[in-house]
Amino acid sequence: MSMPSRTSLTTTAAPLYEKVKLYVLDMIESGKWSTENRLPGEPELARQLGISRMTINRALRELADESIVDRVPGVGTFVASGKPVAAAVEIHHIADVIRGRGQTYSCNVIELARVAPPRAARAAMEASAKARLFHALIVHRADGVALQLEDRYVTPEFAPGFLGQDFTAITTAQYLAAVTPATAADHVIEASVLDDRSRDLLEAPAGDPALVVTRRTWVGDRITTFMKLTHPASRYRLTGRTANRFATLGRRN
Repeated sequence: MSMPSRTSLTTTAAPLYEKVKLYVLDMIESGKWSTENRLPGEPELARQLGISRMTINRALRELADESIVDRVPGVGTFVASGKPVAAAVEIHHIADVIRGRGQTYSCNVIELARVAPPRAARAAMEASAKARLFHALIVHRADGVALQLEDRYVTPEFAPGFLGQDFTAITTAQYLAAVTPATAADHVIEASVLDDRSRDLLEAPAGDPALVVTRRTWVGDRITTFMKLTHPASRYRLTGRTANRFATLGRRN
């Protein structure tokens, strides 16, 4: 399929995002885009098609919801491989989960500052090279045992009061939900190995594997947060029921 003109995309009756979806589907069905390649990024597609990134973002998010493409935070968008993918898992607030198990919740705020984010976080949030984002690095504990390392970036325009909060009294997730609840999210759950800093902060033994949840949230068409939640696999498990969209993190018995 040849690249559609801006006129052809803007003059017919269908919504622009639907036309973008059809364009992506045609490129996949023709074999020009395959599981071996990353799709053009949102800025490139916006430039090629002559339409806004907001429209491109909506089209790709809907295609991801339909399992046509896979969106990997900080990496890019790919044609879905056809591998089985778990249904969306709702991650509950870690403090609520810990207290719900009859344990005492506490945390250590390691960093709370406005920073120049690393490349992966900047790419995931589609921020410019000069962007400064709010950053929180927090260790969450159950009965004193480190269960989760939260590494979160927040758009200052979304939550300007973020740095003024006491996150030993309220979690970042609870505060941000009170500001404005997220309207969309994507996440990746994967096994990994703890890096040296994460292992030290989580007080985990050398060689301990990790369960890592990478999550990005939107309010409307704006990306508002990007976070990585790291858990020592010897202490944690992630469970879920698709029937009632329940999921929890808990310490292994």
